[in-house]
Amino acid sequence: MKMVVSIPDDVFEKAERLARRMKKSRSELFSRALSEYVARHAPDQTDAMNQVSAEVGIELDSFGFAATQRMLERVEW
Repeated sequence: MKMVVSIPDDVFEKAERLARRMKKSRSELFSRALSEYVARHAPDQTDAMNQVSAEVGIELDSFGFAATQRMLERVEW
């Protein structure tokens, strides 16, 4: 799907540099970034991870949470 969005110039420039460095298209970079943002902020996933963490007695910091989230996204359920 194509859509038009407004992005601040400095964010756009940083994204352009990152896409070049990663050898990805700008569309792929923005798509991956948005997917990660949505996954990170989806209430059902956040609640489920918090519940599991509480049950096993661990507390994840933001890095641990993000790493776990990325790992779970790659696993086929």
